[in-house]
Parts: sequence; structure tokens; C-alpha cells
Amino acid sequence: MNNINNKNMKVPEGWKRVRLGEVCNITTGKKDVDEGNPEGQYLFFTCARTPTRSDSYSFDTEALLIAGNGEVGNIQYYKGKFEVYQRTYVLYDFKNIKLKYVYYYLKNNLIRSLENEKIGTTIQYIKYKNLNDFNIPSPPLPEQQKIAEILETVDNAIEKTEKIIEKYKRIKQGLMQDLLTRGIDENGKIRSEKTHKFKNSPLGKIPEEWEVVRLGEVCYLKGRIGWHGLTTKEYLEEGKYYLVLGINFENGKIIWENCYYIDEKRYNMDKNIQLKNEDILITKDGTIGKVSYIEKLPKKATLGTGVFVLRPINESYYPKFFYYILTSFIFDKFIENLKTGSTINHLYQKDFILFSFTLPPLPEQQRIAEILSQIDNTIKKEEAYKQKLERIKKGLMEDLLTGRVRVNKLIKEKEV
Repeated sequence: MNNINNKNMKVPEGWKRVRLGEVCNITTGKKDVDEGNPEGQYLFFTCARTPTRSDSYSFDTEALLIAGNGEVGNIQYYKGKFEVYQRTYVLYDFKNIKLKYVYYYLKNNLIRSLENEKIGTTIQYIKYKNLNDFNIPSPPLPEQQKIAEILETVDNAIEKTEKIIEKYKRIKQGLMQDLLTRGIDENGKIRSEKTHKFKNSPLGKIPEEWEVVRLGEVCYLKGRIGWHGLTTKEYLEEGKYYLVLGINFENGKIIWENCYYIDEKRYNMDKNIQLKNEDILITKDGTIGKVSYIEKLPKKATLGTGVFVLRPINESYYPKFFYYILTSFIFDKFIENLKTGSTINHLYQKDFILFSFTLPPLPEQQRIAEILSQIDNTIKKEEAYKQKLERIKKGLMEDLLTGRVRVNKLIKEKEV
């Protein structure tokens, strides 16, 4: 059996193996779930909370917290005053081993090891004995410290990048609120009623140059009618013609590598749903209202079931601008109104064509779309950088926590 926690597994020269129970105290929270949990989690929540009474803390220390049930294996570091519920394990008072080193080792190996012992079974809970007897390699303390420092540096970079992403997402939301209700003039200034003329409309006050339209007046809307007899048996793993389904939507785009294919005969059956660059797609079944914009088709594609394709009638709108309308609070409100008083799992064409929204002149639509596209591109770059950091961290954990790559040279350089 490939058992990561095998105490007889070889370790690098100078390392040894220790049981977790030998190097720290392991206990559980004191309170039962019946006493209430304001965070709404059953057995494990964000590690700590502010109790109703200032003297009711269970712990005041530096510790690792591990979910023994619920979010099994969720491991978090905490320092300060906190309390936890039963079956949340608290590991503290570490001896001859660095807490942060143990944190990273358990993050990388705990669940994997326990599942290997069960021969691939998903772990539903962690017993006290599992943790107490859990075997970990213990390098010399300077190595532990350096390993933890390296991994913590990458973690800090990931956390910083996450904050940048959230910042830009907040900026985007604010811009959408302004640009899609007040717009931006030819001088690049967001309009206000103090400096520009506004008029009343069915959707409230809007810039004088704008108009209110219904989707059916400006948009060509098509879907696969009754599947045209297409069955899932005809889905192909390889081919020349993509079949796009709602499950292929992710963050406003199509994940082409996840798409099925269909044969040429099926592709040619309906030219109305053969996809083009700058098409907007929207899901009409299941999770309704998911939107995707096709920047550039990698190869020919057509629609599967449950998806509409939208195109402008006589260049009535700039496609990327309309994409932002459909991914904004404006369309969210429309969907919520459809759901009022009922549970809907289908977006009917008869309802969708009545969707009303404001439409600026084409040059202004383009300006708005360009501004929002720029911030989207910034977010994508930061998300790609975060993914790169996460890959680096994963590789470092595999190398450093097994001793495959040693950090002794870095320690010596620091001492010089």
C-alpha cells in the first residue's frame, strides 16, 4: 500500500520521524453544537470567534485548528484568544518542532495520508487516535524554520494577490454602477445631473442621449429547437465541430477544452445557431442567466440544448457593451423579478424578449465596454499570477517537505 504516513518510510539523512502526539498537545473544543454556533458551521468555522462574554475564551495561545468533522481536514493557523466546538482539534504547545512547519506538512499530507490508509475512501471524520499517531518527518530545527519561511513567503504573495483581485472587483462593480446608469461623455467624464442633461424614462432618470429598449427590438435570439432530435449518444470526444452547453460556461467565457463535439451533418442542420465571433450566449435552463462572450472562435461550433445565442439586429448595439449589461445588476434584477413568487428553472423566450435596458449611442457603448474590458483584463492577469503562485507552492511543498530538495545551503548562506 502506498502509505504516506508509514513510520518506516525512509527520510533524508539528519531527519527523523515523530508522532504528532509526542511533539504537541492535542485537544478538542469544549462546547457542544447544541449551545449554538453563530457562524452557521456544524463543527468547524473560521477557527475563532468573539464570544458573548469576554471571559469565556477556551484558549489563548498559538495553535493549529483541524476540523475533525464537517469540513474534514480543514487546517488553519491562529494566534490569540479563541474558542472552538467539539471535534475541532486544537494542536498547541509544540516541543522541538516548529508549529508553522507542522502546519504546512499537515496541509500537504494529512487527508491524503489518511485516505491512503483507507485505500482511497473519502474520509468522513478524523479520530483523535488518527492525529495522535500521525507520523511526520522532523528535520533539524533550522531546516524546519527555513522550509516554513519559504512556504510562508509564497502564501503571503498569494494572499496579497487575492486582495488585489478583490480590490479590482470592487472597483469594477462601482464602475458598472456608474457607467451603465450615467455613462461617460466624449471627454471621458462620467455624467452627473449637475453637468449634463438627464430625462425621465420607465427605468428612471437617464442621460438625454440614451434610449430605453426591449431586448426583442434590438436583438436576434436563437436556440436549438427541440434539440433537432440530437441525443447525448451523438456527443463526440473528438471532432471538428464544438457543441457548446451551459456546463461549458465559466467566468464569462467558454472553456473550449471541456466541450463535446458533433459531426458535420449535425453542425450544418441549423445555420441560425452556428456560432460567430462576438456572439453572446446565455443559459436558459437549470442555472439560468449564466452569460458568456465569444471573443474568438478556436474552430467551428454550434449550440447544444439550454442555451440562447444573441446577436444585434442591424448593429443596434455593441456586443461587448451588451455583455456587460447582461452581467450586471440590471439583468440580475430582471431575473429576480421573474422569480418573484415562484421557482423558475427555465428562461422563456417570451419573457426574455421583454427585458428592458438603456442603450447609449454606439460610440459611447464602445467607450464603456473598453473601460470595463481593461479592468477585466487586469483581474485576469492577477488571477493567472495567483494560479502560477499556487503551482509554485504545490511544487515547493512536494520538494521541501519530503527532503527531495534540501535548504541547508540557504541556511549556511544566511549564517555567513
